[in-house]
Amino acid sequence: MELRPEKVLLHSVVHGDGVPLVALHGAGVDHREIAAALETLPTVARCRRIYPDLPGMGQSPAGDLGSNNEVVLRLADFIGQLGLGPVLLLGHSYGAYLAQGVAARRPDLVLGLALICPLAAQPRDVPAHHVVHQENGAHDVLLPGLRKGFNDYFVVRTPATARRYRDHVVPGMELVDERALARIFSHWELDSGSCEAPTLIVAGRSDSTVGYRDALELHRQYPHATLAMVDGAGHALMHERPGLFAGLLADWLDRGFLAAVPKP
Repeated sequence: MELRPEKVLLHSVVHGDGVPLVALHGAGVDHREIAAALETLPTVARCRRIYPDLPGMGQSPAGDLGSNNEVVLRLADFIGQLGLGPVLLLGHSYGAYLAQGVAARRPDLVLGLALICPLAAQPRDVPAHHVVHQENGAHDVLLPGLRKGFNDYFVVRTPATARRYRDHVVPGMELVDERALARIFSHWELDSGSCEAPTLIVAGRSDSTVGYRDALELHRQYPHATLAMVDGAGHALMHERPGLFAGLLADWLDRGFLAAVPKP
């Protein structure tokens, strides 16, 4: 089901019913990547999963947005106009960076915060790219022109992760408004702050895009954070270690559901 609240130009897709979960994808793709990762996990079946395309990506125009702080304000307006009350807010990479901004500006909108391979304002100590695991035939499902992008993103290379890249990452890459993102990213830094909501922070030890050290420091500003540094995973952690990711997510959802129960 598609969702387009009035006056907020974010194209969104919705699945299921229950406590609302808004999931924000990373830069250069669209909602299909994060939806593909989450929709295979039985733990999210008890949620109303809402997947917006971020401005300038997918089917969401950027309009005249000129900074990440302005994107955060649009996301907060989007969540507010859903009319569902506070939500569980999850982001991957750039989406996690924006989720931090929403939680800082509008903590009243956030039941729980999950930051997966979070991008920092200024990433540091990023490890060199290296392959963790590769299976024979991993590249056979990819056209030759897609193989470099797959290799650059995934450190766990199997036929399954190659299909995930081909079917759910690549299509969104073709819809990016590069000029709009360059304008927005030119005013990169977000207003920061703490958040009291149940929080999950997950980093891949082999993440050569954003690294993991910033995530280890990030937990200090969230007093109710669970922190996991995952061996054998990179920036595509959601796809590369789905079993472990599902367990971490299940615990976070349990804590978020408790936060949703009205206090007596």
